[in-house]
Amino acid sequence: MSPTPHFRTLALIIASALFMEQLDGTILATALPSMAQTFGVSPLMMSVALTSYMLSLAVFIPASGTVADRYGARRVFCAAIAVFTFGSILCAQATTLPFLVGARLIQGMGGAMMVPVGRLVLLRAVSKQDLVSAMSWLLVPAMIGPVLGPPLGGLIVQVLSWQWIFYVNLPIGLIGFVLAARMVPDVRGEVRHRFDMLGFFLSGLGLACLVFGLELASRGIGGLGVSAGLLGGGALAMVAYVMHARRIEHPILDISLLRFDTFRLSMIAGSLTRISAGALPFLLPLMMQLGFGMSAAKSGLITFISAAGAVLMKTTAKPFLRRFGFRNVLVWNGIFSTLMITACAAFRPGWSLTAIYLVLGVGGFFQSLQFTAYNTIAYAELPSEALSAATSFYTTFQQLMLSLGICVAAGVLHASVQLHGREHAVPGDFSVAFLVITAISILSVPVSARLAANAGMEMSGHRARPPRVR
Repeated sequence: MSPTPHFRTLALIIASALFMEQLDGTILATALPSMAQTFGVSPLMMSVALTSYMLSLAVFIPASGTVADRYGARRVFCAAIAVFTFGSILCAQATTLPFLVGARLIQGMGGAMMVPVGRLVLLRAVSKQDLVSAMSWLLVPAMIGPVLGPPLGGLIVQVLSWQWIFYVNLPIGLIGFVLAARMVPDVRGEVRHRFDMLGFFLSGLGLACLVFGLELASRGIGGLGVSAGLLGGGALAMVAYVMHARRIEHPILDISLLRFDTFRLSMIAGSLTRISAGALPFLLPLMMQLGFGMSAAKSGLITFISAAGAVLMKTTAKPFLRRFGFRNVLVWNGIFSTLMITACAAFRPGWSLTAIYLVLGVGGFFQSLQFTAYNTIAYAELPSEALSAATSFYTTFQQLMLSLGICVAAGVLHASVQLHGREHAVPGDFSVAFLVITAISILSVPVSARLAANAGMEMSGHRARPPRVR
């Protein structure tokens, strides 16, 4: 095995898998009508292609840390890329909707391992003083994928066919697999624990019911009784899981990690903020296309500017955190980045492109800074033996909140349209959705304010000023 590469190189290798997953999730949405014609079903039925993937993530992410410790992070990461790529090929070969759903479930199994195991590699292979920079490089593809997806998906469907939206993953997956096999270190936990099979079943059942129930409720599918039954069943399963987790030493989702202040506060505040992060890539393209009458390609070229802000952030996150510290950045930057999302509620067809570019570009910069800080400070106090459990826990709730953001945005949008008796959404309906998600996100600020002034100083290099003696 060759020596561990530079942290930037390692982060970009892992980021290639993250980019593939994020691109796949957003590129698919634009192809659903064309796929519905192929399968002979209504476009509304095609939502199951999205929810089946989310269900698979919810079920298998909790197992990622334990599996990586048992078999080695490099082996599991490479296998995850291979499974995701293989699932993509199966999706492209689908001739019926049930076949597609099965292929998406296989894709989800690979995706569930790629992100948390990749993050675990960084946490164990990169020194704490370089972790902020490494996380910055890792997160850039996560923001580029969602804004590239809609225009690229529209172009592929128009010029080629919907099957090619899945074949796009093939070269990315092959390159990522080769680089990972050669350069990703084979880190693993020093102590192996017995796999928590009961916990895996209860958490998977609970999270799957919650995700599926929220998805159905937000789209008004299946009736109130079905959604309420799924949500209630999911809640009961999660309560049963918590009771189970308190009785064993090494549960699959270790709730005892919440005793660490930085992990607990980062997870709570980050979850609130990720409501808007999940909703933004969903709302912006729809607003540009349905509200402003733009094509998918044109709207994608506009929303892409937020990714440019995220790319710029990667070189400045560490100086920001060194100068101001994690708490100040998360509080004040949290306020400012939320205000920039709120400004999207004021977008109208008469706005100049320069003004829209400015809002999205500056917003993308500070939103990316916020998530870099959250994803780093969460691990500041954790011992090395807790890292695998922490990545599984953190990534599970990260995915759940991103999915919840889409559901909240879709639900508010649908409710606003119905309340006003309209058949289609107008810019005012999108404004309501933006205001609701930012009202949720701003709740993260008082949570972040509870961090200690010197929290994560080993990572940021910031030294809090001692109080003045009078």
